[in-house]
Amino acid sequence: MSESKLPSKIDHLVGQRLRWRRRELKLTQEQLGEKLGLTFQQVQKYEKGVNRISAGRLYEMSTVLDIPILYFYEGAEDYLALPANVREDNEPAGPLPQLDQEAMELLAAFQQIADEELRKSLLSTIKAAAAASAPNS
Repeated sequence: MSESKLPSKIDHLVGQRLRWRRRELKLTQEQLGEKLGLTFQQVQKYEKGVNRISAGRLYEMSTVLDIPILYFYEGAEDYLALPANVREDNEPAGPLPQLDQEAMELLAAFQQIADEELRKSLLSTIKAAAAASAPNS
């Protein structure tokens, strides 16, 4: 496969955002596949970033998932601006983290908070709690 056909960092990010939204709506991969005329294996490959999602398919997904197409790219500028081998926490970059159900619920609730100051405050609190409970603290 040529290098231009291989999934990129943005393909992985779009796949993760697809997974987040599917889980937010409490759909299985099979249910989403049925709505899109795909197999659950194809949905799984999209979510893992193994297969690239075409523009037409992305439009279809945004319609079925009732979100704007830009949802798939939220935060992309910050994510893509990071050096390939470094994340914000200065640990070596690897695949995007897989979120468990609790993290998905937290993310969904967080995204519903309209007050930007409140969101920033909550994020600071969560980061402080994580730092305080880290093994090296």
